Amino acid sequence: MQATPPIRVMIVDDHTLFRRGLIALLAGDPRIEIVGDAPDAGVALKRAKDLAPDVVLLDNHLPGVNGVDALPALRETVPGARMLMLTVSEDAQDLAAALRNGACGYLLKTMEGEALIAAVLRAANGESVVAEAMTGKLVSAYRDAAVGMAAEAPAPQSKLSVLSPREQDILRGIARGASNKEIGRDLGIAETTVKIHVQHVLRKLDVASRVQAAVIASANGL
Repeated sequence: MQATPPIRVMIVDDHTLFRRGLIALLAGDPRIEIVGDAPDAGVALKRAKDLAPDVVLLDNHLPGVNGVDALPALRETVPGARMLMLTVSEDAQDLAAALRNGACGYLLKTMEGEALIAAVLRAANGESVVAEAMTGKLVSAYRDAAVGMAAEAPAPQSKLSVLSPREQDILRGIARGASNKEIGRDLGIAETTVKIHVQHVLRKLDVASRVQAAVIASANGL
């Protein structure tokens, strides 16, 4: 059986010591290959196309262009890569902007090394990962926005009505932060089947990430 190739990771952070520490941490896992790094968004854009990373670990507070603002250009340069924010900012607006601009996750630099490795692996597998400390802020922000919109317009038909009962079960699992494997175990179905259902849920809800789907689930009382 052919071995699974390692996940190609590029690190973008302006702090040299932190960047080197990340490289040492992630390179110690055989499932991960560090293909390059950059101190700012401009250098990252120049290197990303040739490096062809699977995952880009991106700080937000960079010299010149912030990481959040660089996301659209990076996604255009390497459309197949997963953009994963790794920052000190716990600002809900930064989190929302990152997700709007195409990040698949938002992590805090205070997290443990093993948790970071797990997050990179999950991101490469197509999952969205948000720091537990930020999940409540994200849901609250979207709930507040939904309340404001509801006060100005009649409530639309629940978005969940487009989902089948099984897809709603899948969405419940997504909303509580369960992985595809955990959802499959709870529902008694194969992980590959869960992955297909997740793709259908995201398409029907017209969202790009599991986090956005979880917000919709929460806003609709699922």
